[in-house]
Amino acid sequence: MKEKKEALEYTGFQALYLAALDSDVSFITGVPGYPVTSLMELFLRITGGRITGDYSARWFTNEKVALETALGSSVSGRRTLVLVKHVGMNLLSDPLITSVTHTIGAGLVIIAGDDPGAKGSQNEQDSRWYGRIAEIAVFDPTSPDTAYRSLRRAYELSEETKTPVLLRVTAGLEKTKGKVNRLQKSSAPHPEFDREIWKKRMVEKHRLFHFRTYPLLEEEAENTDLNEVRKRTAENTADGSVSGHGYLGIISSGFTSSIVEEILSKQNKFRAEVSYPEVSHLSLGLVNPLPLEKIKDFLKSNQKVLVAEESEPFIEEQIRIAGKVYGKKTGHLPYGQVRPEDLEFALEHIEEEILKLEDTTSLGAENKKRVGICDNCAYLPLYRFLSTLDVRIAGDMGCSVRSAPEPLVAVDVSFALGSAISVACGFEKKGIAVIGDFALAHSGILGLLSAANTGCNVLVLVLQNEVAAMTGGQAVPDLRKVVEAITSDVFVFDIDASEKEVVDETQKITDETEEQADITGEVTDKVEEVANKIEVEEVANKIEVEEVANKIEVEEVANKIEKLTDKAKNEIKVENGIEKLLLTPKLSELIQAKLALPGLSVIFIKGKCRKYCSGTFC
Repeated sequence: MKEKKEALEYTGFQALYLAALDSDVSFITGVPGYPVTSLMELFLRITGGRITGDYSARWFTNEKVALETALGSSVSGRRTLVLVKHVGMNLLSDPLITSVTHTIGAGLVIIAGDDPGAKGSQNEQDSRWYGRIAEIAVFDPTSPDTAYRSLRRAYELSEETKTPVLLRVTAGLEKTKGKVNRLQKSSAPHPEFDREIWKKRMVEKHRLFHFRTYPLLEEEAENTDLNEVRKRTAENTADGSVSGHGYLGIISSGFTSSIVEEILSKQNKFRAEVSYPEVSHLSLGLVNPLPLEKIKDFLKSNQKVLVAEESEPFIEEQIRIAGKVYGKKTGHLPYGQVRPEDLEFALEHIEEEILKLEDTTSLGAENKKRVGICDNCAYLPLYRFLSTLDVRIAGDMGCSVRSAPEPLVAVDVSFALGSAISVACGFEKKGIAVIGDFALAHSGILGLLSAANTGCNVLVLVLQNEVAAMTGGQAVPDLRKVVEAITSDVFVFDIDASEKEVVDETQKITDETEEQADITGEVTDKVEEVANKIEVEEVANKIEVEEVANKIEVEEVANKIEKLTDKAKNEIKVENGIEKLLLTPKLSELIQAKLALPGLSVIFIKGKCRKYCSGTFC
């Protein structure tokens, strides 16, 4: 491929978008989730979710389905891209692992968005491990330019090996900007699935893969320019191939490589203060398979080697047997996200063989506010009510997980997206499953099928806000008809309509109060007119009468408001200066009644997400 002369500046995700276009990708599937949502939106802004002359981009609710659809596209000769967040890899791993020995057609690349620091996820899972499990190539780009080159090469490698390829990204790459040298565009035709593989038995396919395919991946890892050694000395700070034995070397991958380069460039200005004369840097952009020969030479060339990577010690675990390897396992670097100050700490303490692994579980917690349920969330009264019940409650990885910590303390456990129903089925006594409509469509519907089939004793509360609220407000299918086909005990409650009734009646009383105030004002005016014509004593008597009349009117208004409160049974409590609306008794009594009955019950609780709509009740 010939490079074009222009080198414009792009973010890492913009570079991936351009690489997909230049690779002739015609089908993109994605499941919403941080941090890949913003990457998928680059495609959707152009297509609007529809097929264009160049490609089709679609949101899916389940990662397994997204990959399976992509596999169908690949075998028919279309280059395909799959976008998921790191935990989505767990769902699609089944068809992924089988596809490797099954073989595919046109190039298929999975971009997995990892979340070091767990800014928008339930864990810091490292997607690179799936490269080892599935035995596929894993790219871990450092910069916008390497992201572009990685994706371009990934499609070629996918077709050469007839296997999917994984490309791992983080939010750090999304925010990084740099110049990108675009390459000549690819063009069709692309290979379709070759049925010759069916002449082989399953065991023969596996042996053929290791005889023919995996060696191609190992050769790629050793020879790609995405895996490069950068050496610096006190006299020469530029990249080069300085020979000789060094004291310290750093191996890094992904976005961490850019942090390493930044720190080393800064330190080279003050080299005289550093105890070691030379620092070598092996930056890995292709991390599975590891370039073992290149790493072996690097280890020989340095007395000590620090491995800097996010989130798990993926590289470190595979090479630490060689000794003189430092990183997360030795306490020099933290698990999860690696920041510049973490790397500086490791370099300052590199003379120490093992550092005590400090408890950093509460590091900086006093300065960080936990993200909770939105203040105007329609379901806040429900969460407060659930916290008063003496039953186990399984939440989900939607908004409900944010109700688990204080001050709400509503749900007890929350393991995975779509898990609430299945988890609640395992409770000793009848409990509650709180699940969003997106989570139900994602995989929760399978738990509901199992619950109905096995006679599970559980109350399912489906929070139907019609959007994927935590991942960008994507539309969610209405599964009420499907659920009614699974179980007969289904009830629908509109929490917004219930609140609106209270608001309307309260407004009516407010209007009546204002009308009474107007009448009182008229009486006062008349009293003032009379006061100008009669004695002061008479005026005083009339004012006294007026005060009595006003007191009676106020008492009447107060009685009406009290009656409204009793009628609606809607209490207002003031705690710490914050007004808290409690759940309408109609719903609370329904929940308690369903809990008292054996078997499976489902309540759809409709309520608009205030974040993605406007108006009091949208």
